[in-house]
Amino acid sequence: MAILFLVVGIIFYSLGYSVFLIPHNIVPGGITGLAMVLHILFHTPVGIVTLLLNIPLFVLAIRILGFSLGAKSLGTIIATNLLIDFLTYSIKIPSPTDNIILATVYGGVLLGIGLGLIFRGGANTGGTDIIAQICNRFSNFSVGLWMLIVDTIIITIAGFVTHSIELALLGYLALFLSTRVVDLILEGFDYARAVFIVSDKNEEIIGGVYEQLKRGVTVLDGFSPYTKARKPVVMCVITKRETQHIKNLVKEIDKDAFVILTDVFEVLGHGFRPRL
Repeated sequence: MAILFLVVGIIFYSLGYSVFLIPHNIVPGGITGLAMVLHILFHTPVGIVTLLLNIPLFVLAIRILGFSLGAKSLGTIIATNLLIDFLTYSIKIPSPTDNIILATVYGGVLLGIGLGLIFRGGANTGGTDIIAQICNRFSNFSVGLWMLIVDTIIITIAGFVTHSIELALLGYLALFLSTRVVDLILEGFDYARAVFIVSDKNEEIIGGVYEQLKRGVTVLDGFSPYTKARKPVVMCVITKRETQHIKNLVKEIDKDAFVILTDVFEVLGHGFRPRL
């Protein structure tokens, strides 16, 4: 499964750059974005330059961080950049749209899907995450904040090089879309919810959940430090589609019930499918 994630991820990542971002000079940050800036200035190949820019980063990372690049990551970095150049300069796939906003949206989404699948496959694409880790070693800023700073600088440089504020703004949009899609690939949509119910009519509520929703229920021992009273708490995990159903059920039985609904990332057990 990991190999499948990597192969599909490499294809989506490369298509995002070759078909949408590179033809329209939309720079979404990253070392590949820096290679795009050089491509705009000197017409150098994006993929090969990205590989060359990664070499000193790897050397620095090894010296400063004791960095060890896994075989999957090394293979992914080489494959993605060679495929970008192959699709861009050899096959020369034409962009399906002349609309720069559509190119930004689809390029950012494809890039995010590709990165998400590559991360799910246990690899990475090098670049700004290495810079961020090195900067983090010498500062109090988090790795995530450093990645945002580096990507912002690269996109801003692209804006100056192209003499276009609009292209810089589109680059920020592509970066935002790609990171959001990566989050969705890695974390998924909130597909389940946990419900906590405090009521004086627990037995009726539990019976209604069993009978109408066919869901299991766990009763927790609750204690109020303020009233010094113990009161059972009914807990149940439901799908998002069942949210309104259980709210209506509890309201009909006890309109004064105290209800907490919270999103759940993953549920392992009867009635729920585990994430891939």
